Amino acid sequence: MLDVTHQIVCLAIPGKIVEIQKDHATVDYGDGTRRQVNISLVKVKKGDYVLVHAGFAIEVLSEKDAMETLDLFREMLSLEGDV
Repeated sequence: MLDVTHQIVCLAIPGKIVEIQKDHATVDYGDGTRRQVNISLVKVKKGDYVLVHAGFAIEVLSEKDAMETLDLFREMLSLEGDV
C-alpha cells in the first residue's frame, strides 16, 4: 500500500545569472545568496533569469516571471509561522 502521508515536493528557484564560466554560472537569488549552477541544459547570457533545480538551470525565465515567483516564495515564507 502506498503511504501518502509523506509527500515529496521538488522545488525550483528563480535567480539571475551574474557571471558565466564555461558550463557553470554564478546565480544571485536576490537576497544576497549566490550559488554556482550548471548551465549546460540551457542557453543563457549574463543578466538572464533562470529556474534552478538540484544545481542545474532548467529553464530561462523572463524577469517578470522570475520576480512574480520570488514574490510568491516570500509570501509563503511570511505565512510559515501562521500554520
